[in-house]
Order: sequence, then C-alpha cells, then structure tokens
Amino acid sequence: MAETIVPFTIDKMEHCIELYINVFNSEPWNETWTYQTAKERLTDLLHTPKFLGFLIYDNNNLIGFIAGNSKRSYTGLTFYLAELCINNKIQGKGYGSKLLLCLEDELKKRRIQSLYLLTANGGLAESFYLKNDYAINENRIVMKKNLNDTYFN
Repeated sequence: MAETIVPFTIDKMEHCIELYINVFNSEPWNETWTYQTAKERLTDLLHTPKFLGFLIYDNNNLIGFIAGNSKRSYTGLTFYLAELCINNKIQGKGYGSKLLLCLEDELKKRRIQSLYLLTANGGLAESFYLKNDYAINENRIVMKKNLNDTYFN
C-alpha cells in the first residue's frame, strides 16, 4: 500500500462527490444521491465553521475521506464526525481505521476532548466503530420528527 493522507480542501471536491455517490448509492446503504445533492452536502460540510477533514489516496487514487467539525460545549471542544467514506470495493482493508486514527491524532493536537457520530444500528458501520474503540453512549438518544411534505410544495 502506497497510501497518502492529505487535508480535505475545496480543490479536491469533484473527486469526493464522485466517490460519495458511488459508495452511498451502493449496498448496504442504497441511497439515492445525485451529483447536485452530494455536491451540496459536501460543500456545506466543507464550509462549516471549524471544519476538519482528510482524504486518503492509494497510488494517487482517491479511495476515501473523513470530515466533520468541532463545536464548543461547556466542557470544551467536541468534534462531530459527519462523514467517513471509503471506496466500497476496498472496505475492510484498514483504510477507514487509518483515516480515523489520523483524525483522532489531529483532534488531540487541537485539544479537542471528544468525538461523536451518528450511524445506523447494527450492520457494518456500527461494527467498524466498535472495533475502533467507540462506545454506544447510553446517556443520549437520537430523536427525529418527520415534517409534513406540504410545507415544501
């Protein structure tokens, strides 16, 4: 493996959009990202205050990225991991863990005290994070409210 990890910058956006669509429109997610919606998602993320992200290349080919932003809480800074995306053809080979460790090292340098994320119950993503020493937070729940579509017509 000749991998390289570099900061996520706007000039790399087009490759990230393509990778994002390919990964999340495939198994097991089966989402329906278009070029426009993926571009908006990643551009918004990149322009979020206190954004931090990294790209991983193997032999000059983009194979993944990780990104999010830090937020102030009363105890200090915490980091919200918004996206971790690895080419689905090479998942399970340690690239995601390398990106996660790179991010964690940078967060420690910045004195960010915690990292949190949202992921689906069960499945590969939850298993991946548990394997990388993340724990399910028993003090928090995710709540959701669907809004009536008539507001958007």
